[in-house]
Amino acid sequence: MAACSSPDLFAAPLVALNMSVRKKLALYLNPKKVVAADWSLVAEEMGFSYLEIVNYRRLDNPTLRLLEDWQAGPGDASVGKLLSILEAVDRRDIVEVLRPFMEEDVRKYEESEKKRAQRPLQVPEVDSCVPRSLDRSGLTLLDDPEGAPELFDAFICYCPSDVGFVHEMIRQLEQTDYKLKLCVFDRNVLPGSCVWTITSELIENRCRKLVAIISDEYLDSDACDFQTKFALSLAPGARSKRLIPVVYKSMTKQFPRILSFLTICDYTNPLTQGWFWGRLARSLSLP
Repeated sequence: MAACSSPDLFAAPLVALNMSVRKKLALYLNPKKVVAADWSLVAEEMGFSYLEIVNYRRLDNPTLRLLEDWQAGPGDASVGKLLSILEAVDRRDIVEVLRPFMEEDVRKYEESEKKRAQRPLQVPEVDSCVPRSLDRSGLTLLDDPEGAPELFDAFICYCPSDVGFVHEMIRQLEQTDYKLKLCVFDRNVLPGSCVWTITSELIENRCRKLVAIISDEYLDSDACDFQTKFALSLAPGARSKRLIPVVYKSMTKQFPRILSFLTICDYTNPLTQGWFWGRLARSLSLP
């Protein structure tokens, strides 16, 4: 039997690596060693600043967080680049052990992407026995089970404590000449289905953009964390301007680094507040 050809690791985004490989890598890099490079030297090679690295030291598992933030940043975070960084800091021992696992993950990722790209369209008139797909099952209030799914200009990622500002967004963006259509989970989504499944479907296939309302409470929300990272994974490096962070009140906690490379729509700045809604509406109107 012919051996499998090696995949192009530099063309494979870091998201291709599953959690098992990431945890194995953390076992090698997390411990502080005298004679071998640890995660902090890897972070330097990735381009993180001294202050960022100092903050990572407070975490229980800095390697996992490092990979997560590097993957979400604007740089060329690929599996091949990660391996070259490990070699640059003289951790060839890790490369030798983990490279086969990484190559296997990349093969699975490529196969999954190929199947997704080649997935045939289902035609109900040809085969009425085909189960109705998720986007026809009535996810939102105005979905027509027999027609096209309800679509939106933006999914609003927010915490319950920020719902007052969500109502203001509805007034400013839906009930004015902008006439945008926002997907607000508590208003638009029908109860009874898995929250994570519905959220993923809405963000990926029903909403052109995602607006993340950033606040101290947002930083503690598992739901907001999932929604934000899922949106970023659909457009790594912000190539399609899919995610728009909004700050509407002062914060006591640090702004999330995973979003620091994106332009913020800041309602707290009195110098630009008068232009806030127009800029946001224009961003949501763009394809």
